[in-house]
Amino acid sequence: MSSKTALLEVIALGPQDAESAQEGGADRLELISDMANDGLTPSEATVRDVLAACDLPVRVMLRAENTFRAGAIDELCATAARLVAAGAREFVFGFLTEDGEVDVDACQALLKEIDGRQWTFHRAIDRARDPIAAYDVLAELGCDTVLAAGHPNGVGSGLSVLQQLARRTDGPALLVGGGLRPQQVHLLRAGGVRGFHVGGAVRPSGWDVPVDAAAVREWAELVNG
Repeated sequence: MSSKTALLEVIALGPQDAESAQEGGADRLELISDMANDGLTPSEATVRDVLAACDLPVRVMLRAENTFRAGAIDELCATAARLVAAGAREFVFGFLTEDGEVDVDACQALLKEIDGRQWTFHRAIDRARDPIAAYDVLAELGCDTVLAAGHPNGVGSGLSVLQQLARRTDGPALLVGGGLRPQQVHLLRAGGVRGFHVGGAVRPSGWDVPVDAAAVREWAELVNG
């Protein structure tokens, strides 16, 4: 058994990030493209390259710039099918209705394509009308992980919501990310959080430079106490 007590997920844009994240001790990757648009779906080639570059579980983003234009969900479903064929085994997505509820129909459309594979509902939950109620809906959908900051402005503004979610003993695992700072980790761990998600924090030179393995190592040591 591993001595790890927590999970560290690192955002990756390509195979070099994947190699560095694994070298630094990451437990899982979230694979995206176009961070300038908050993370969109990567190409099939990138998925293949990343899967070949590391042994870590890789959760692949399913998100388009204009997700709710006519036909966009159908296109995203077709993309999901291609990524499954390319080897993707875990995914990340999330949709809300105009009323701030989990968009069950949109989620179910993608769930048909990923066919029982594990998935994370991403930070869309931070904009939900009632994040606690949204968690129950996601549990019913079979979601195994929710990525949340507790507030659209980031972890610093969402600690109270995160503490409520962390106290749950059922439903999806909580993965905290979104402006996460090292000094917040101890408080979150004390409240029961065991999943942590970082992106810019392991890229001290910015998003134009690959993940820094040493920075990942520091975070891996931090979240594991």
